[in-house]
Amino acid sequence: MEHGLHGRVWKTHRNVPKARGYAFMNDMRWVYLTIAIVSEVAATSALRAAEGFTRWTPSLIVVIGYASAFYFLSLTLRSIPLGVAYAIWSGIGIALVALVGWAVYHQSLDLAAFIGIGLIVLGVVVLNVFSKAAAH
Repeated sequence: MEHGLHGRVWKTHRNVPKARGYAFMNDMRWVYLTIAIVSEVAATSALRAAEGFTRWTPSLIVVIGYASAFYFLSLTLRSIPLGVAYAIWSGIGIALVALVGWAVYHQSLDLAAFIGIGLIVLGVVVLNVFSKAAAH
């Protein structure tokens, strides 16, 4: 515990201040993880349009997207265990990138692909709802 402004006692978790009864980081961790996932999906989806980094706009989306994804993932890791955060990030990212490929780039997905994507999402749900490893 540290003393903050005006003598207020703060509980810290990896140097992130939290006032007693106010879990700011706990509220923001899912926002950070969502931003990380969306950034990674945007960057990965733009890779195809970048055509080997020969097109500037999609290439810029790739670079900014991955930088943003890793920055917000690092913020997430302040309050969510590494394995849990990475499982959610990669699982949801895989599912969303597959759906973007299907919807935007007209890549075919068969029934087995949709079932596999569903199982990935189901695994993320099980991890979040039933696992004690996930920081709730």
